[in-house]
Amino acid sequence: MITFKNVYKEYPNGVQALMDINIEIPRGDFVFFVGPSGAGKSTMIKLLIREEKTTRGNIFIDDKDITKLMDFQVPKLRRKVAVVFQDYRLLPKKTVWENVAYALEITGESRRVIRQRVPYVLDLVGLQDKDKSYPSELSGGEGQRLSIARAMVSNPSVLLCDEPTGNLDSETAMTVMEALKRVNEEGATILMASHARDIVNRMKKRVVTLEKGRIISDVQGGSYYEVHKADSE
Repeated sequence: MITFKNVYKEYPNGVQALMDINIEIPRGDFVFFVGPSGAGKSTMIKLLIREEKTTRGNIFIDDKDITKLMDFQVPKLRRKVAVVFQDYRLLPKKTVWENVAYALEITGESRRVIRQRVPYVLDLVGLQDKDKSYPSELSGGEGQRLSIARAMVSNPSVLLCDEPTGNLDSETAMTVMEALKRVNEEGATILMASHARDIVNRMKKRVVTLEKGRIISDVQGGSYYEVHKADSE
């Protein structure tokens, strides 16, 4: 369970990014955050990994208030809450297998666990046949699916996706979304900030719309079009 309780975020330059955010996200949910640029979508993701701190209010993950964590506790949080970015952030001199394994190696995981987890997550995202390839040999969709595998290999309970299909064409983007759907079916809670109207409409998941730092709509099984149509009526 993720809970935002009366959350406000104001940046040093005076920009009010979030205002009075109250939302509950059950374990295993799949939620799209939509809205215009500057609405607060990315700020919510940054708060969940403590890249930014709230100005006011509390954020709970599994009943633990992450706004009260000490800085040395943040790395442990980020093993539970993983992030997939738009720009992949892959290691160009490592193979697909090595990119995923590295995420476990840096946490001191055993070779036995690495041998078990890496093929499992590569199969989960449909890259089991690309394990010896390098990032430069992958398509855009494959590169993004590799970034998902790397994020999931440490078995986080929450996966945050910040515009993960922003640089992909519609067909390729859907292959990435199918990978995320499988990850969600395995039990991970997925929160995705997106401008991709067609993807939101096709996935039919929970859609939370932000505007000027406030939640203006929260629809189960919603779509981008239906949410904005309802707002205008």
